[in-house]
Amino acid sequence: MTKFNKVIEKNIERLEQFVPIVDRVHGGSHPEFKDVHKLFDKINAKIKETESEKPEIDNEFKELRKVTNNYTVPGDVCESYEAVYNMLSELDEAYNI
Repeated sequence: MTKFNKVIEKNIERLEQFVPIVDRVHGGSHPEFKDVHKLFDKINAKIKETESEKPEIDNEFKELRKVTNNYTVPGDVCESYEAVYNMLSELDEAYNI
């Protein structure tokens, strides 16, 4: 199993749970999170589509890095928001090994 697959296994269910909640709670004051949500949905769909193969998600991660300012957590958000950025960053890093 690749590092990327291990990170997916470790984080994907929590991301599926946290991303919509964080979007609902913080999307109004942090509109960039709406883009994070859309990009995560695309990444997740491609991961599920390819099953155990490595999906083509370079562009989605590139866009995520841009939207999140390289996963910089805003100062006025909850731990769940921070957890989402940390998990996405870990996924991005594992993908690019």
